[in-house]
Amino acid sequence: MLEITDLHAGYGQMKVLHGISLTIGAGEIVALLGSNGAGKSTLNNNISGIYRPNSGKIKFEGTDITGLRSEAVVDLGIVQVPEGRRVFPNMSIRENLELGSFRRGRARRRENLDRVVEIFPRLQERFDQLAGTLSGGEQQMLAIGRALMSEPRVLILDEPSLGLSPLLVEEMFTLIDHLNKDGLSIFLVEQNVMQSLEIAHRAYVMENGEIVLSGVAEDLLKDPNLKKAYLGL
Repeated sequence: MLEITDLHAGYGQMKVLHGISLTIGAGEIVALLGSNGAGKSTLNNNISGIYRPNSGKIKFEGTDITGLRSEAVVDLGIVQVPEGRRVFPNMSIRENLELGSFRRGRARRRENLDRVVEIFPRLQERFDQLAGTLSGGEQQMLAIGRALMSEPRVLILDEPSLGLSPLLVEEMFTLIDHLNKDGLSIFLVEQNVMQSLEIAHRAYVMENGEIVLSGVAEDLLKDPNLKKAYLGL
């Protein structure tokens, strides 16, 4: 569905991505692994149209979308849940969710809202509560629920486990797996190497703006270079 070829990008004179190439197929979970500062969020923001790359191509279902404006990218069904959740803190849970259907899914807002609260029943219990008063885990649920309201075809999750307790991290990865089993293509951008590889089909490892490892997730779990770099083994 999504194909990125030789992408170079950064911020002004600062170059961050140095020839990134990767693909995300229909129905896949593809993980992008790397430490802070590797360039993962920069890649997400270029895919999402927040920034324009210096060179290279981004294609969605064979159509070149390089440099497309962010709202047009959402219209196609490529939806990002950004790092840090970015909920609207002074708006209610219901209002945050309904805003998710501003560009896509407006005609089925009621049905999609019912689906989201079925996935996240804790949100329904607090529909009128301000989003800024939720715990970190609840805000992550809200951010993902808001993205689901737009009926994504490719869901980009940027560090969904960041700042969560171990129990909530486990719940989050179980949820991602379930969403994928329902047919959703997911680009999972994470520092949590082991749990990401356990649910992903394929994975890429990024260091300093370059892909240094890639392959089937199950094979990467056994890769000695990955274990050395991330697990100290």
